[in-house]
Amino acid sequence: MLRAIELFRPRFTELGMEIVTPKIVQVLSEEELVSLLPSFDGWIIGDDPATVRVLKAGVDGKLKAAVKWGAGVDNVDLVACRELGLPITNTPGMFGLEVADIALGYVIALARETFAIDSSVRQGEWIKPSGISLAGRRVALVGFGDIGRNIAKRLLAAEMTVVAYDPFFKADKSIPSVETAEWPDRLNEADFLVLACALTPENCHLVNRDVLEQCRTGIRVVNVARGGLIDEKALNDALQSGRVHSAALEVMEVEPLPSDSPLRNHGHRCLFGSHNSSNSQDAVIRTSERAIVLLAEMLGLSNAEQQS
Repeated sequence: MLRAIELFRPRFTELGMEIVTPKIVQVLSEEELVSLLPSFDGWIIGDDPATVRVLKAGVDGKLKAAVKWGAGVDNVDLVACRELGLPITNTPGMFGLEVADIALGYVIALARETFAIDSSVRQGEWIKPSGISLAGRRVALVGFGDIGRNIAKRLLAAEMTVVAYDPFFKADKSIPSVETAEWPDRLNEADFLVLACALTPENCHLVNRDVLEQCRTGIRVVNVARGGLIDEKALNDALQSGRVHSAALEVMEVEPLPSDSPLRNHGHRCLFGSHNSSNSQDAVIRTSERAIVLLAEMLGLSNAEQQS
């Protein structure tokens, strides 16, 4: 949203809001937020640390409402919001299609080693690795919300078998062939493990050493959800041992990925994204529009109520 903010300035004005945007690469620090927030009535939160200290500083000042841009709220202390009486919401269901596209791209890349081929050709080589076909392969899909269901549709179109893991699983009539299992049952059957669930205190390091030891040797891992779902030390060891054939990480435990991360040592067996899977022009526009209108409504601006 920040990179396209000029598109949205007229919308803020139309709804009676003045927008102020910081210059950042990824997130503001806790100290920066504690200093800034008290001066503002509303806050559209990105991946910034919305901790109890930050939220209290805002509420002690002018802050009256907040909207989390996107669906994930693992960086927001929702208990603190409730205790401080700060109205907050998010914008779910905005970019399931976009994230699913990236997930499928990673599955194909790991299956056919396309990144390694590209790199070798650029270096004057002409390698021809023997990959694996998608048809007939099994995918353990963790999370069956908007993103998970859209990923499943794409995998099924590639004639793969999908087993979904979600404690709140609801069958989707449009994809009735999706199977379901209790985590971590049947992981020894999976050729791919794809993570598409929210990060909660209960599932932090869901993929850990014990889980990886239950997986079939040569499994390929894709994470388009949150970095904290994977114990990166355990993943690194599994890549070294060959238990994990390769991994594609759109997200990491620490972002940007530290320069000394051992995951960097696996070459094309470990592909990296930049937490950017939702960032299509279309998704940014519809998610930002939703966030702007929600914030205006929460601040009690009459223009928003008329247009929502």
